[in-house]
Amino acid sequence: MKEITITTQFKVFESIEELPNDIQDLMTQAVEVRKNAYAPYSKFRVGVAIFLDNGKIVIGSNQENAAYPSGLCAERVAIFYAGAVYPEAKILKMAITAASDTNQTTAPIPPCGSCRQSIAEYEIKQETPIEIYFMGEIGAIYKSESLKNLLPFMFDKKFL
Repeated sequence: MKEITITTQFKVFESIEELPNDIQDLMTQAVEVRKNAYAPYSKFRVGVAIFLDNGKIVIGSNQENAAYPSGLCAERVAIFYAGAVYPEAKILKMAITAASDTNQTTAPIPPCGSCRQSIAEYEIKQETPIEIYFMGEIGAIYKSESLKNLLPFMFDKKFL
C-alpha cells in the first residue's frame, strides 16, 4: 500500500474591500446578478461573474425548475453562455456569491460538484488556470488559483 497526501492552498480576503479593484467589481456584479436568481424551491440564490481574456464579463444566476433537476446552477449558466457566445475566449477569473432567503450565509460557498466538473472542462480545454473567488452573502472571500484546488482528481478527456 502507498499513501499520498494532497494539499490545497487558498488566499483569504476578509471582505470585498480587501479584494483587488478588478475583483471587487467582478464580485459586485456577481452579488447584483444573484438577486435575479430564480430559486423558489431551494431559496438559495447564487450569482456568478466571469472575466474573459477578451475583456468581456459574463454573468449568471441559478435557475430552478419544479422538474428537479432540470434547473441549472449559476456557474454553469455563465460558463456555458461564455462558451456559446465567446467560444475562443479564455476564462481568466470567476467570482461566485451565494445567499439564502432563510438564513444569512457567512461562510464562503464553493461551486457544487457538477459545476466543478464543468469548470474543469473549460480549464483543461483552454490550458490555463481559472482564478476562482467565492463567498457567502457576507464575510470572507476565498481565492483559488485554479480549479485543481477544488477538484484535485479531475476527470477529463484523457480518460475516455
